[in-house]
Amino acid sequence: MARKFLYVVAFFTALAIAGMIAFSFFGPRLMQSALVPHVGFSEPPGLPANFYSGSDGWISRPDGRRDDPARWQPAAKLAEAAPAQKAAIFFVHPTSSFETLHWNAPINDRIAKAQAGRFVRIQASAFAAAGDIWAPRYRQAVFGAFLTEKADAALALERAYADVKAAFAQFLAANPQGPIMLAAHSQGSRHLLRLLHEEAGNTALKARLVAAYVVGWPVSVEHDLPALGLPACTGPETTGCVMSWQSFAAPADTSAVEASFDRERGLDGQSRAGSAMLCTNPLNGGAAPDAPGDANLGVLRGDGEAASTVLLTPGEIGARCAGRGFLMLDSAPKLGTFVLPGNNYHVYDYPLFWANIRADALGRLAAWQR
Repeated sequence: MARKFLYVVAFFTALAIAGMIAFSFFGPRLMQSALVPHVGFSEPPGLPANFYSGSDGWISRPDGRRDDPARWQPAAKLAEAAPAQKAAIFFVHPTSSFETLHWNAPINDRIAKAQAGRFVRIQASAFAAAGDIWAPRYRQAVFGAFLTEKADAALALERAYADVKAAFAQFLAANPQGPIMLAAHSQGSRHLLRLLHEEAGNTALKARLVAAYVVGWPVSVEHDLPALGLPACTGPETTGCVMSWQSFAAPADTSAVEASFDRERGLDGQSRAGSAMLCTNPLNGGAAPDAPGDANLGVLRGDGEAASTVLLTPGEIGARCAGRGFLMLDSAPKLGTFVLPGNNYHVYDYPLFWANIRADALGRLAAWQR
């Protein structure tokens, strides 16, 4: 049975890759036809009572479970600097479902759950040295919801956000004091941005915030950041701030991201068209737009399976913030098969800078505690 399940996972992974290749040749219409659900939105089955009060509501949480993906660490020896006080870390995983029969992935979808676990292993694990990670399961909007402007997609995102919000309330109830970090990627970052906006007036929460890592989703410097009431991180020791980046390599085609970004309104209700996107270089904590390859402490390579994911030699990949706010790599590294059209390294936003994110979290937490 386990082998059959792995074959199914491999099949859908191959399907996703094929879809990306097809996109590069035939464009958005083919992707929409293949991946946007052709059914109307319907409310997904409700979550069990007190879902986030128990372990079933979480991919990761500090309950001593075996094989927690967020606690995974590479075999390479890393400098250890135990924080004086651990942070509580809330992490929202990116889209892991290519379901087309529903707009929201069922909470017990085995393939989506398995892929979400892999994402947590290669992303949230960067924060493990800084504290305890809480990564909720949620009825995520499926991949196709981001390829259309149908009202169904907006309803799916509302449902997904409601779950994230409920999980965050439980996270705060379980961690009423001490430093917190918030982190996410892609769809998860979209939900995290909204959560931060709704909590903008929560001064007690802001006082506890070490940093928010809103990665792989565009943040308007003019129309989003001020509405959060939080500044951009401007160095490795600034706290209560926002880190955000989107990774590309040359020759880059950022037009799809820009077109989507320009169509939407910012958190202030105004059009984001033409505004700059926040880019904080993860190689230096946002201290400068550019950072050379020797600033890179180590890149993670692998598909998120514990046995095959490794930390590469430091000093290989530099990056600079350029254009409207994209993080441009100084080379086009071969990390796997999931580089998106336009040399978009979206899937690798965390692995490219894994060791730096780890060091950033530890350093920023130490600065918060001083």
